[in-house]
Amino acid sequence: MPKSKRSRAVALTQTEKRSTRDHKAKFIEEDFRGDDGSSSRIFLGKNKLLQIALGRTPEEEYADNLHQIGKRIHGGSVGLLLTSKDKTSVEQYFANLHEPDFARAGSTADDEVLISNANLESFPVSMMEQFRKCGMPVEIKVGKIVLRDGKDWYRICKKGEALSAEKCKLLVLFGMRLSTFKVQLVGRWSGGEFELLN
Repeated sequence: MPKSKRSRAVALTQTEKRSTRDHKAKFIEEDFRGDDGSSSRIFLGKNKLLQIALGRTPEEEYADNLHQIGKRIHGGSVGLLLTSKDKTSVEQYFANLHEPDFARAGSTADDEVLISNANLESFPVSMMEQFRKCGMPVEIKVGKIVLRDGKDWYRICKKGEALSAEKCKLLVLFGMRLSTFKVQLVGRWSGGEFELLN
């Protein structure tokens, strides 16, 4: 068949979209690979797929007691770490691993966040509608975004308050990371033996 002569849109940008999940996996993997020759591999994927791969029942499991890990893969982001390192070094590494992260809807605020007109000066006027959709009372004065009704500050959240999706969007726009990325170890399997952690 002849090639299509229909015009196609070609992206001229060379930027890559950064997925937070890939970023976190890379963050763990880069730090966890040691110089002692031991290798580690992290598997992040669909929870059902991981359950089926390990086995959900003793009849389906690939090796003895792997269904114990398969039963604990549910809800949220769950991954598998395959490593030849000893238990204490793995636990110590993940106990010290934490990175600031943006809060998600439903989480509680650790601090009170106040925004003033000085924080709004760096944003272009075209962002005003985005702020309004998130519930922030703003207007344009002299070509700049300012808080409406002469207010000096706006409270995004109080300490201990549950965050909505709109408040989380505002926190991302202002670059405020109220949450912490941590990894919680749930279980350990080695040579047919399963151990429940924590």
